[in-house]
Formats: sequence, structure tokens, C-alpha cells
Amino acid sequence: MVNKIWGSFIIIGIIFCLITGKIDVLNNTILNSGKNTLDMILKIFPVMALWLGIMNIAASSGLLNQFSKKLYPLMKKIFPDIPEGHESIGYICSNIIANMFGLGNAATPFGLKAMSSLQKLNNQKDTASRSMITFLVINTSGVTIIPTTVISLRMLYESKNPTEIVPICILTTIISLLCALIIDYIYAKRSKS
Repeated sequence: MVNKIWGSFIIIGIIFCLITGKIDVLNNTILNSGKNTLDMILKIFPVMALWLGIMNIAASSGLLNQFSKKLYPLMKKIFPDIPEGHESIGYICSNIIANMFGLGNAATPFGLKAMSSLQKLNNQKDTASRSMITFLVINTSGVTIIPTTVISLRMLYESKNPTEIVPICILTTIISLLCALIIDYIYAKRSKS
């Protein structure tokens, strides 16, 4: 669906340039987009590599497991259906930590492992369990404290203070997460009755 929307935008833009006679704008955009894309990749890659490396070191050293143990009391309240010590809690915590640092690339494998692990606990294999839905809600609400990709883009475009968005990101993350968890809780209660 999203591919169709973006494809439509591109086609409409090309048609508009042809109708209005702005072929030079279209040509400049096409020719410069490759350079701009490469510049963006070269600026974002080091930041992403740094944080992905830190996450891999944290996973290999057992730091993520330690963090998972510290978060377990909170996770037990959010995910009451998951038994104590189950591997899915570790994957969920790792996914949330990666998302908190704005590393969707690093969070995805943990998220897929968490869902696979939660599916093993699911009695109805053709229907998502409460824990699976709650985990999806948390991911959808966008838990991001340090938006590394956005900060990298702001640095790329020479922002005077690329990290000034961090406080507002923390505030919006807290609000969106609380709203998402409240709505999830209400729907879970309604579906049980």
C-alpha cells in the first residue's frame, strides 16, 4: 500500500513537471538525488554502526540479560502471561532497548525472535496472544529516547543543535507509550468479558 502511495506521488510529480514545463527541475532532482542519498548514507552509517556495535557488545557480554532481569518486575506487570525466566522477556527487553536508542535496524531481529518465542507460548496458533498484541502495541507506540537516525539527519543538514529534539522525544515517547498501554489494557479487559 505504501509503495503504491509513494509511486503515485512520483508519477504525479513527473506529470506536473511535464505539464508546467519544469523539465529542468525534474532533471536536477533526479541527478542530485543519487548524490544526496550517498551523502546521507555516509553521514548516517557511522552513527548507526556505532550503536549497532554497542548493542552487539551488550548482547554478547550479557548486559542485555542483566538489564532484562532488572526490568522483569515491570515486564511481568505488562506481560502477565509470560512465565518467569522465559527467553521472550530477554528478546522483548532487547527490542525495547534498541528502539529506545532509535535503532530500528537492531531492534527488528530481537522483535522477530520475541514474536517467535511468544508464539511458542500461544495456545491458539492462528490468533495473536495478549502478550503478542501488547508487544506490538509497545513497538507501534514508538519508544524512542535517543533518536539517533534523526540526530544524524539533523547533523547532515548542519543543524546548530541536532540534539535539541531529545527532551521532546522523551516526552512524546512517555505519552504515546502510556496511551498505548492504557488502550491495550482496556481492550484486553473488554475481550475477556
